[in-house]
Amino acid sequence: MFPFIDTGVSLMDFLLTLLLLIVMTYPIIGGFTWFIGVLCYTYAFNYKQNEWIEIPTKLEPMITIMIPAHNEEISINDTINYLMNKINYSNYEILVIDDGSTDRTPKILNRLMEKYDKLRVIRIEENKGKAHAFNVGLAFAKGEYMLSNDADTVPEPDALWKYINYFMRPDSANIAAVTANMDVKNRTSVLGKSQTVEFSSIVGIIKRTQAGVLGSLYAYSGANTMYRKEPLIDAGLFRQDRATEDISIAWDHQCKGWISIFAPDIMFYMEVPENLKMLYRQRRRWARGGTEVWLTNFKKVLLHPFQHIGRTAIFIDQTLSIVWTFVFWIYSFIFIVMLINFFMEGNFERVYHMLTMNFIFVSFEMIAGVMQLGASMLIDDNGRKLKYFIFSPFYMLLFWMMNAVAIVTTFIPAVKTILGHGEGTWTSPERQGKEISE
Repeated sequence: MFPFIDTGVSLMDFLLTLLLLIVMTYPIIGGFTWFIGVLCYTYAFNYKQNEWIEIPTKLEPMITIMIPAHNEEISINDTINYLMNKINYSNYEILVIDDGSTDRTPKILNRLMEKYDKLRVIRIEENKGKAHAFNVGLAFAKGEYMLSNDADTVPEPDALWKYINYFMRPDSANIAAVTANMDVKNRTSVLGKSQTVEFSSIVGIIKRTQAGVLGSLYAYSGANTMYRKEPLIDAGLFRQDRATEDISIAWDHQCKGWISIFAPDIMFYMEVPENLKMLYRQRRRWARGGTEVWLTNFKKVLLHPFQHIGRTAIFIDQTLSIVWTFVFWIYSFIFIVMLINFFMEGNFERVYHMLTMNFIFVSFEMIAGVMQLGASMLIDDNGRKLKYFIFSPFYMLLFWMMNAVAIVTTFIPAVKTILGHGEGTWTSPERQGKEISE
């Protein structure tokens, strides 16, 4: 037993020690696991695309690029102009679902429709949320394939025909969606550069491991994923009461037996939060959406753990992540109280011992984190992001803590959603930039 866990009750000491071991070992084991998992993806993943086939124009399947938009006057003009002029594909349309915008977004869209024949706009008068906008747009989409594209996001010029390469494979019949590799578009601030490190870590390693080792994905990249229409209908469309439609639909697809693919060689570029307020609001939404999915699928995975081992493994990892977060804050509080108490008593030997143990624990976490981040920066985008590795300490110190706070503060709202009191409406993003004039 750890010397500072001594309640006098053996069972209580055992349980507290077990929880402490979870706190100590989960981030360390996780870091090493993702590091090993990327090797498995590199050398053993069946669905990895090794060769790209250029598709003749006359054989191109119809694609609908779907852009849900709510108060996007800062970015929507540039995004649509890019999609209309820079994409190396012919047979596509752009369908914007204006979800109750109250700024100048509708006027900008009307002007753009006069300029581009391939652009259509559906206006929803009341803000109902991104998932609702997707579901409405699906009824009007001409394409068999839908590319979700946020209003502040642009894919690489070759993205569409690369996406279609996956759906034209001989083994593609059960593929529901292909999600791309995200990168940061606005890297002018320290937060932007730090999120470049984070996305390489989350997407570069974790999604590769999930796809290559477990055969499942925890989430799609909501900002840019190509969906096949049939699996969307089979899954009952997007859940409109959830905070994150991309996590929910990924689980709904895979629970229905569909295959979800991560395509690290298809890049898209998105704007990220540039101040702490925007960042925290984003992390709260992500944390709440993840907890909602965890609660939704708890019974299903518990009753049928061997139905899909990969899905069960991801569920266990998410469970440990949530447990770790709560235990971390509980033990942090206990640690601070005991440290102050020993200091006030003059028991400096115990103070020294506690600080030393804490230093060792943090050091192991940092080593595992640095290995994970370093490997991700080397393999993601052919190592071009390695120069941002110097921002790793900032990411590990700030983002880990912020994510841990977000999970705790959104747990009750997530429970309320599962009980039928949730909604998927969105608030206006705080974009950095200059409004487009008419």
